Amino acid sequence: MMRSSSPPEADESGGGGIGLHSIRDRFPLKRNPVYNRDRAKVGSDRSGLLRSRSHPTRFNRKGLPWLKAKSAFCFIMVAAVIFFVVAVFLPSSITPVFRQGSERVRLIKEGLRFGSTLKFLPPRVSRSDGLDSLRSEPRIGVRSPRLALILGNMQKNPQSLMLITVMKHLQKLGYVLKIFALEDGKARSMWEQIGGRISVLGPEQYGHIDWLIFEGIIVDSLEAKEAISSLMQEPFCSVPLVWIIQEDILANRLPQYEEMGWKHLVSHWKTTFSRANVIVFPDFTLPMLYSMLDTGNFFVVPGSPVDVWAAESYSRTQSKYRLRKNNGFGRGDMLVLVVGSSIFYNDLSWDYAVAMHAIGPLLTKYARRKDAGGSFKFVFLCGNSTDGYDDALQEVAARLGLHDGSVRHYGLNSDVNSVLLMADIVLYGSDQDVQGFPPLLIRAMTFGIPVIAPDFPILKKYIVDGIDGIFFPKHNPDALMRAFSLLISNGKLSKFAQAVASSGRLLAKNMMASECMTGYARLLENVLNFSSDAMLPGPISQIHQGAWEWNLFRKEIELRTGEVPKIDEKDTFLTKYSVVHALEEEFTDFAYSTNVSENGTEILSGDILTKLDWDVLMEIETSEENERLEMEELEQRMERNLGVWDELYRTARKSEKLKFEANERDEGELERTGQPVCIYEIYSGAGSWPFLHHGTLYRGLSLSSRARRLRSDDVDAVGRLPILKDAYYRDILCETGGMFSIANRVDNIHRIPWIGFQSWRAAGRKASLSLKAEKVLEETIRENTKGDVIYFWARVDKDGVRGSNDVLTFWSMCDILNGGHCRSAFEDAFRRMYALPLYVEALPPMPEDGGYWSVLHSWVMPTRSFLKFMMFSRMFADSLDALHTNSSKINMCLLGSSELEKQHCYCRVLEVLVNVWAYHSARKMVYIDPQTGSLEEQHPIEQRKAFMWAKYFNSTLLKSMDEDLAEAADDGDYPREMWLWPLTGEVHWQGIYEREREERYRLKMDKKRKAREKLRERLKHGYKQKPLAE
Repeated sequence: MMRSSSPPEADESGGGGIGLHSIRDRFPLKRNPVYNRDRAKVGSDRSGLLRSRSHPTRFNRKGLPWLKAKSAFCFIMVAAVIFFVVAVFLPSSITPVFRQGSERVRLIKEGLRFGSTLKFLPPRVSRSDGLDSLRSEPRIGVRSPRLALILGNMQKNPQSLMLITVMKHLQKLGYVLKIFALEDGKARSMWEQIGGRISVLGPEQYGHIDWLIFEGIIVDSLEAKEAISSLMQEPFCSVPLVWIIQEDILANRLPQYEEMGWKHLVSHWKTTFSRANVIVFPDFTLPMLYSMLDTGNFFVVPGSPVDVWAAESYSRTQSKYRLRKNNGFGRGDMLVLVVGSSIFYNDLSWDYAVAMHAIGPLLTKYARRKDAGGSFKFVFLCGNSTDGYDDALQEVAARLGLHDGSVRHYGLNSDVNSVLLMADIVLYGSDQDVQGFPPLLIRAMTFGIPVIAPDFPILKKYIVDGIDGIFFPKHNPDALMRAFSLLISNGKLSKFAQAVASSGRLLAKNMMASECMTGYARLLENVLNFSSDAMLPGPISQIHQGAWEWNLFRKEIELRTGEVPKIDEKDTFLTKYSVVHALEEEFTDFAYSTNVSENGTEILSGDILTKLDWDVLMEIETSEENERLEMEELEQRMERNLGVWDELYRTARKSEKLKFEANERDEGELERTGQPVCIYEIYSGAGSWPFLHHGTLYRGLSLSSRARRLRSDDVDAVGRLPILKDAYYRDILCETGGMFSIANRVDNIHRIPWIGFQSWRAAGRKASLSLKAEKVLEETIRENTKGDVIYFWARVDKDGVRGSNDVLTFWSMCDILNGGHCRSAFEDAFRRMYALPLYVEALPPMPEDGGYWSVLHSWVMPTRSFLKFMMFSRMFADSLDALHTNSSKINMCLLGSSELEKQHCYCRVLEVLVNVWAYHSARKMVYIDPQTGSLEEQHPIEQRKAFMWAKYFNSTLLKSMDEDLAEAADDGDYPREMWLWPLTGEVHWQGIYEREREERYRLKMDKKRKAREKLRERLKHGYKQKPLAE
């Protein structure tokens, strides 16, 4: 069953004529109105086995299409009922049906034996125990976990009802929501009450959101697919994404794509699906329909109000007795509706043969009766209403001696709501166990109809036997007869049946609501990355209420009598033009032609290049290339007038000037000539391009060669520092690795007196410099050229880590960002770096004066100071790395709580390292407001003289330590196998300088010696020029 729609429109005349809309057609294929009718014929050549994780196999709902509809139905019905009468074992009665099939039938029998259960097996999520292990550890959180919610639309429909209910309960657990939407809608006010101001995104805004500030992202429909495209680029690929898909419009198109060979379009959707960490469906049928796109991330959280919404809306506009009259049933007739599994759709399967076997005694006992007030009528809801099943049923009824009209058939492609509303009793006759609660039973219970069903575990989980419904053991016709008799009294429904129907209606109202809420809460616990500074959400046990938020949508359901419930034209699920259709046109260059097959099915045929077309194109290109080569050879063989020597010389000189050289100053560098400062913006993927600045003040610094911006003079950090080719070191160093690459032979790339850096995240978090602040910074640098000053503009509280500088100290803030281990890690690294004994304090003191501290690597300082800072940073990073490595084995990172933080282990410590170095090396620290450009000195030098550890940050000491490390690296005396320091920059000491000087002197002497030998050889064996006068 599809689980994704509002009720279909009723007939304008007020009748509920059969054949209008089906429960399966809740998302009608607008471009292909007759597609559903003939899906079995279109797909008859395709295999019935779908690739998936189902066990032992999974079918699509096209069923078993190797039998002709009428003859197959008649054969199965007659076989099942007649063989029941003569007490023949059931499997033998339906076995001949499968013998009529082909090789495909044999494969299906091998995959799905009689009595097997179709079952969807979800994947294993990243954490199986939720947050229990994290809750048992000490944790300092200063902010609530953030969730981004991307809405495909904001319409008032059952999908919005489900999502609003879930989000309100997630808020109660402590989550903070930021809501984005792709289009406006009637439900905007509801969403604003939950998440505050809503950002309506356009295509140009997808890439201007820093998704890294969220613990996770929830997307609610296929229509938000374009927003997901922006999450498929680095650095946003690591953000957990949960994609909720409740519609089946794409699932209806996939068979067409397969039939027409549109593998590129299927591959595109599959790639998009693979980006999501988890794709959530509301029932267990949708994963089967989407199995072509399954990449191992499908998951089911059962529960949706869509069926209750549809039934209540329909019952308010339709009359039960009018529907009966329009369909030929009497007011006094007792209608027993037999439904089964919705896995098989167009064709009859053994599922209904089993149902005929189970209700055989009912048919023989009740269908032959005809009371004065009415008679029993058995209605079968299965298959397709256009394939002659009704005639086959009438033939079966005649052979069994049943009254004419006592057995009727309606297809699932008809108006299922009207069939359910007409019924007095609903019998679930399927013998196949199910994973999820059957949607048809939910609608029947909502209509107030008593339900009889086998005692399946999933049904017993929600229904109390004898209270909300009646159970009977499967394969037990006598038990079914007794259960049925409880609902009948004198040819009418008994009071017991009315009580069961009333209780079942109350139960169906909020069935599985509680399970849906706890399911999403548990899923988020297992999927999201909770950073060290984020508080953990409350335990799932806090969710007590198990009801949908019906009060918010009551007006949408309580329509006046006779008013037809219509779906908004912009409703995603019934829209005539969705993202699915847009992609079809995009991939076929709008070259559609409509061909109607013999059975009336509309088939889309695009102008797609065939293999022959590609071969012809290749021949043309090869011919043109050969012709070009021949012309070049002919030009080389032809005699040409070379011209005079002066012209040749000028041409050669001109070509040399135009020739690109490695050290040539490109346009960007020429524009920066005369500028006092250059700020390098560090980024790591194409997703961060929209956040980068343009102009002479900024220059990009890419941490990935493949992620460099096109047609730009961005610096390739990997090319300047080969260690960044290793993804492990690139991840643990982050932006500091880019700084190491600039400091490595800095004269080759940076020749101006001031240098600055800024992470791309500063722009994403609204902490980058405005135009006014940029002018203030440049003017201040020009005026004050003396002294060591560091200007920074991204401060800690602006980063959202702390709300007040009076609450958290520098080291407590660092602990929060690093899983509570910042102080211990910094102290151990500092002690190892300077070889301090254990009894000596090794944690540099930091003031508690309420001043600001720099984050996001957003600062400017003199180039000479920058090189000294890099010297200190290289040694500190190496010492920190030594604590986390043991020989060739890499130990677990303690500076993070989530997997993402552990992947970027040293990043957050190195991000605040500049504060420690600037404070204790007596650098003047000035904060510049990124909006107004106002300057404010932080931690004045006069006030910190008594607290500074200047001896450890002395330039002479650091330089001598650097030379000692360089000498050890030059001699091959590595302290450990994985030594980081030599890989992060230049290795230089006095010995290398002397060796290079000796080498230059040797080359110079060798050149002189060769020149003397050449001159002596020329004098000895040379020739004398003859006098010109002779």
